[in-house]
Amino acid sequence: MDNFEKQGAVRQMEQKEAGGAVPNVQWFPGHMAKTRRLIQGHLKLVDVVIELLDARVPVSSANPLIREIVGDKPRLVALNKADLADEAQTKKWIAYFRSQGLSAAAIDSLSGAGLKALVQKAEALAKPKTHKLVAKGAKPRAARAMVLGIPNVGKSSLINRLAGAAKAKVEDRPGVTRDKQWIRVGKNLELLDMPGILWPKFEDPVVGMRLAFVGSVSDEVYDVEAAVKRLLEWLSAHCPKRLAERYRLTEDEMQADAETLLEHIGKHRGCLLKGGLLDAEKVQRLLLSDLRGGRLGRVTFDDAPEAPKGEKEVEAG
Repeated sequence: MDNFEKQGAVRQMEQKEAGGAVPNVQWFPGHMAKTRRLIQGHLKLVDVVIELLDARVPVSSANPLIREIVGDKPRLVALNKADLADEAQTKKWIAYFRSQGLSAAAIDSLSGAGLKALVQKAEALAKPKTHKLVAKGAKPRAARAMVLGIPNVGKSSLINRLAGAAKAKVEDRPGVTRDKQWIRVGKNLELLDMPGILWPKFEDPVVGMRLAFVGSVSDEVYDVEAAVKRLLEWLSAHCPKRLAERYRLTEDEMQADAETLLEHIGKHRGCLLKGGLLDAEKVQRLLLSDLRGGRLGRVTFDDAPEAPKGEKEVEAG
């Protein structure tokens, strides 16, 4: 059992302890099979694959289909949105990936943090192939990399930042980038942007739940109320001080169950209907927006496995 599988076992324990009350995300993306064929058909054009993960959910956002499709092609793991993730956990994740023989970097595609190192790593991974081509008589060319990841993990923002212009349409909605496109980055790197690819279905409901937390699946395809309650349970257990400070919750209020806690937050934030009734939908949207926007602090839902002893701790970017 590898460490990703161990994470799955831990999540099964979480489900059992919670009485199995993990909201199931139903996702039936009809275009995903086509996307898989598109990626497989263009893989031979590139020297290296940049797999973009969400630093808050490195396990949950790691689509096993991508690893299967890529095979032995050199792979660079980029932990995006590192500015929203727990810094200590991100360092541990980078150390873990490196211990598995993978090059890894923490980045923030919006601010540009870590992108210089990412480009350098991609070019370095591509050198064996580009040098081999030159040795066979081909003209020197730029390294070619394919950017892969699940929807809404930040591929378009990454491409735009690297290219220095809005080359790919960006929208905070899962799956907006559809068509393949080549993007030139400086003199030594070309990127092939591909559509995001999700699983045919989520075998592990906790994966679906955590992807829902961070906005990688549409809020229209899962039970938002159930997911928000689980989110509140997680925040209450892992960062109660931040939760209390953000919503001005008293010590007594913090002892309530998730449903009552949501009511307290709604009242404190004025999420009320006529007659003083709770506007459940509004307070649910508020909580998800605050989490995704970093207003609840830096959070990592998937804990990093311990890297083997001797692996140096690294900067998170």
